[in-house]
Amino acid sequence: MTETDFAYLRLLLQQRSGLSLTADKQYLAESRLSILCRRRGVADIATLIGQLRLGRDRLLENAVVDAMTTNETLFFRDRTPFDLFRDVILPERLAANAASRSLRIWCAAVSSGQEAYSLAMLIDDIAGRLAGWKVEIIGTDISAEILEKARSGIYSQFEIQRGLPIQMLLKYFEQRGDKWQLTERLRHMVEFRQHNLLERNDHLGRFDIILCRNVLIYFDVPTKMKVLELLAPRLAPDGAFILGAAETVLGLATKFVGDPDHRGLYRQAPLAAQPRAVTTAGSRAYAAPLAGWRA
Repeated sequence: MTETDFAYLRLLLQQRSGLSLTADKQYLAESRLSILCRRRGVADIATLIGQLRLGRDRLLENAVVDAMTTNETLFFRDRTPFDLFRDVILPERLAANAASRSLRIWCAAVSSGQEAYSLAMLIDDIAGRLAGWKVEIIGTDISAEILEKARSGIYSQFEIQRGLPIQMLLKYFEQRGDKWQLTERLRHMVEFRQHNLLERNDHLGRFDIILCRNVLIYFDVPTKMKVLELLAPRLAPDGAFILGAAETVLGLATKFVGDPDHRGLYRQAPLAAQPRAVTTAGSRAYAAPLAGWRA
């Protein structure tokens, strides 16, 4: 790959996905795009970049973004945020929303779905307390391909072994040959939608809890600021915002403040508080435990 082609690729990725590809990652780009060339029957990377420059093939652009995006995730990743969700945030929200009996959760940059399904397992664990509640878990990602995998709920033995407690495996998965699939009931607890974090998100509505973990680390400072600015209005004034262990809003956003008692947990800053939006229609909801999850 020539320096000129690599510079073009870096600009394309920055504009389309926010991904900040540093100059020392040319080897990574060549490796991943070589695989893409073989899959699409393109002669070489130079030809691929040439097709991109024509600007006529949006599907090709999407494929390149998908190829260069890191989809690293696992069940109950970094465990601490899930303990925080179960022991602090969820009880807090159940008390705060007792009148409305509704709860909305957004997993941004959800990748192949393990984070959203991990939350669903924790919520299902207290189904007896949620009779009559409407609970929505929305998982979004820029990649249509990875979202299809998430919707299928099918994971390899390697993916299952990474972070999933054995009791959760036995309770929520069914073996399919050499793979494992989440039960239909649990899959229906999560709705997956394609969404680019750099674009407007008004259509998603307002959420009580937003997780945007381990994605800001791939963005440059201006892009991080833009993403946080777009996320802030989507969080309820008294909601919870969770970042990854290596991420912070410090110096990047004025509408979020850190929770002094819990690392990685952020709240709306007082001046950023906004009225709660009406829940969007068309999302999956949690009904009484006996009725199960419904569309």
